[in-house]
Amino acid sequence: MNVKKIRVGVVGVGRGMGFAHNAGDAVGMELAALCDSRKPALASAKKAFAAAGRKIATYTDYRKFLEHDFDAVILANFFHQHAPFAVQALSAGKHVMSETTACFTPAEGVALVDAVEKSGRIYMFAENYPYMLFNQEMRRIFQTGRLGQFVYGEGEYVHPADANFWNYISCGQNHWRNWIPATYYCTHSLAPIMFITDTRPAKVNGFVMPHPADDPVYQRSVRTSDGTSMIAVRMDNGAVVKLLQVNLRGESIWVRVHCSRGQMENLRHGHTQMVRLRREQYHEEMIEPEEQIYLPSFPAGHEAARHAGHGGGDYFMNYHFADAIRKKEQPYLDVYRGVSMSLVGILAYRSALQDSATIDIPDFRDKAVRARYANDDWTPDPERRKEGDPWPSILGEIKPTKAGIAFAKKVWKQAGYGGD
Repeated sequence: MNVKKIRVGVVGVGRGMGFAHNAGDAVGMELAALCDSRKPALASAKKAFAAAGRKIATYTDYRKFLEHDFDAVILANFFHQHAPFAVQALSAGKHVMSETTACFTPAEGVALVDAVEKSGRIYMFAENYPYMLFNQEMRRIFQTGRLGQFVYGEGEYVHPADANFWNYISCGQNHWRNWIPATYYCTHSLAPIMFITDTRPAKVNGFVMPHPADDPVYQRSVRTSDGTSMIAVRMDNGAVVKLLQVNLRGESIWVRVHCSRGQMENLRHGHTQMVRLRREQYHEEMIEPEEQIYLPSFPAGHEAARHAGHGGGDYFMNYHFADAIRKKEQPYLDVYRGVSMSLVGILAYRSALQDSATIDIPDFRDKAVRARYANDDWTPDPERRKEGDPWPSILGEIKPTKAGIAFAKKVWKQAGYGGD
């Protein structure tokens, strides 16, 4: 790419390594620095890049990291800590791409939107699922208009695994994966629907299912949250969306969209990147087959995307972030969409705790609306929750079993983690 490279720094050398490895010539980026509180992991990452001929700086102090000479920060730190890090980076004059979730409380969402508007910098919500192959194709089809009005959609992010894996990626009883409420991780299922149909969430009803006591994975964990959530969302055009996530048996990364003149989805079985398009052309000229099942291509960067993580999504995150910086235009997944879909998870949990009552999703594009939520710091975070805040489970306070703790500690030891 024959353009001035955008110098980036990445926070988090776990998930962040996907972004770091893709920050190269294909997207016009140059990796300048890494930041992580874990010195051994940071040293290992620096060594790996050095072996590949890429010299980078490393930091354990985030404030010092922000003083480094680069243009943009990619945040891949812990799920519940993104907004404060993003606000600091924006205040330091850096563009920001932030992993999910954009904010962990409504008040954080207000602070983040205010910081983006004040800074004039680019902010991109790093939600990679919209950029999977089948979701980009479904957006292309929808944009032609031949399917008509969006009526109903479903998004599933059902991602089971054994206890060894979950404990390995969740070292320590206070790790966020061990207490995150079941509704909060909803953007992988919601973002593709928003991206395909250009709609936004307006109202939400949350339903939460605790872990079944006989689940052998749960029995070997230290989780204090619930297992699964189903979220019903009313979109701003009147359409209804059903979201399903996370810890059910039966792996499923699946999106379905029903419109007034047709329906489309990715395949549930076999080659799940393929698209099924159904067009019963009632009272229309028959211009295409009633049903088509095919494997599309990416609209751009096909070869680079094919080899990137999360079905090509990791490549397109960097690509669209860099493109937005060069054009000086906020990306499609801007701060308003990022905060909006993050609020769905937060307010769906409020709904679940109120017998699944309907709750409005505030539109933070409106400053007057933001002002009403500026002090709303309701949170299930064990380190921040205060009197009146929720526990991470709808059952209340849950304490891990001795057997669960013992099993988890064995896995943590194998992972090199020595804490509790």
